[in-house]
Amino acid sequence: MTEGVVGVLLAAGYSTRFGGNKLLQPLQDGASIAVASGRNLLPVVDQGVAVVHAGDEQLSCLLAQCGYAIVVNKRAKEGIGRSIACGVAATRHARGWLIALADMPFISVAIHQRVADAMDDGAAIAAPRYGNSRGHPVGFSDTFYAQLTRLRGDEGARSLLEQYADVLTLIDVDDPAVLTDIDRASQLE
Repeated sequence: MTEGVVGVLLAAGYSTRFGGNKLLQPLQDGASIAVASGRNLLPVVDQGVAVVHAGDEQLSCLLAQCGYAIVVNKRAKEGIGRSIACGVAATRHARGWLIALADMPFISVAIHQRVADAMDDGAAIAAPRYGNSRGHPVGFSDTFYAQLTRLRGDEGARSLLEQYADVLTLIDVDDPAVLTDIDRASQLE
């Protein structure tokens, strides 16, 4: 039985450049980076799953309270590709996946909705574009299930986006947030 579009929130990184768990760092409104990212994704999908690394109980609890099912990536050190694979494999019967990064809290609900709408309109792959750069989140139809579940390494789904560029629907947006992830504490100042 095919289900709707699943939002996959990738939250299994180790914040090595940040100097602590960046996803728990509060923003100006008091919400953590991960919670803010998750809140902007969840309203536009039929179901949300958050991929976390083993032992990250505090983050798991916060995201579960927001409405996410938690998927533990026991091999998170293998990179973001492995986290995508875990999230997609856990939701096999989805009609597609809207893959978002938990360290990109400033992407609006409206931008997530535009990518979801492109998927609803039949896009095989959809992503926002700011200027000449592709951003996040990225939507994949269910035809990419096998390729997504085989991903490994730190490149995420970049190889798929390059290989299938001819079916990538780019949505022009006027918000640089689609390109901005939080990697260092100085970015929050």
